[in-house]
Amino acid sequence: MAYVNNIRMFLRVFELGSMSAAARDQRTSPAVASARIAELEKHLGVRLFNRTTRALNPTEHGRLFYDGAARILQAIDEAEADVMAATQSPRGTLFVAAPLGVGRRFIAPAVPGFKRDYPQIDIRLRLSDRVIDVTGEGLDLAFHLGPLTDSDLKVRVIADCPRVLCAAPAYIAQRGMPADGAALVRDRHDCLNLRFPGAKEFQWTLLTADGPKRFEVSGPLESDDGDVLTGWALDGAGIVMKPIFEVAEHLRRGALVPVATATPPLPTQLACLSPSRKYRDPKVQRFTEVMIAHCKDALARLDIPLETKNPERTD
Repeated sequence: MAYVNNIRMFLRVFELGSMSAAARDQRTSPAVASARIAELEKHLGVRLFNRTTRALNPTEHGRLFYDGAARILQAIDEAEADVMAATQSPRGTLFVAAPLGVGRRFIAPAVPGFKRDYPQIDIRLRLSDRVIDVTGEGLDLAFHLGPLTDSDLKVRVIADCPRVLCAAPAYIAQRGMPADGAALVRDRHDCLNLRFPGAKEFQWTLLTADGPKRFEVSGPLESDDGDVLTGWALDGAGIVMKPIFEVAEHLRRGALVPVATATPPLPTQLACLSPSRKYRDPKVQRFTEVMIAHCKDALARLDIPLETKNPERTD
């Protein structure tokens, strides 16, 4: 088992490009990670990484070893998954990621119940609104809110989630009520945007009489936390685009009101993503099924104000 753990550590160091990052990923210390790599190099009789004070790069031997090592671990993981499926007793640790709004409202509340039903499965839940590299970050599955890009990940679509442009009455009183997307741009409304490293320039795609159209919006406030944007909107700092499930209560009590209703945003898609080699794992399958059912039930029970419901998707 020690040799398998050494291989697993090697793969994460190779993929993350950092001994400390790999150590965090494997829930251990950099010293242990370095010792495992050293032990593996001693066993193979070659150096797998070139180390400097600023960088860690795989050697040619390291690159050669990576592909074979990845196949070995995939075979082991699949064999363990087959055994657990046969015994009907999934166990192990699940590494899961979700956007902040989805994670806080849907996933996290359902985790304790799942743990009671499957006591041999531990959950490591990571919440972030940034774009997640599911494979590169060693995740078993990730919940994704937004457009899906082509990849080798297994995708389970959960639901189309209506969205709304909204602002506090105080903002509307000060800046006026924009009728549509064109007014957002023309009148330079303060739009609250989600910003994270690598994010593209802000464009809101809204449904016009001529079909979906992108509007370049701007504003003085940005954050990488979607709930922060909601808080700013409640404080009258600007207009925010949100899935309705995140702001339904604020809309019901009038703390936020829909704006630019002539050009509503298209729904966004909630999905569950899993690396292909993890998809057969029984603990991944059980968690996925339970959470998808929970998300669908929660969305179905959501009391969405009728005037804020979005049109059907056209793409």
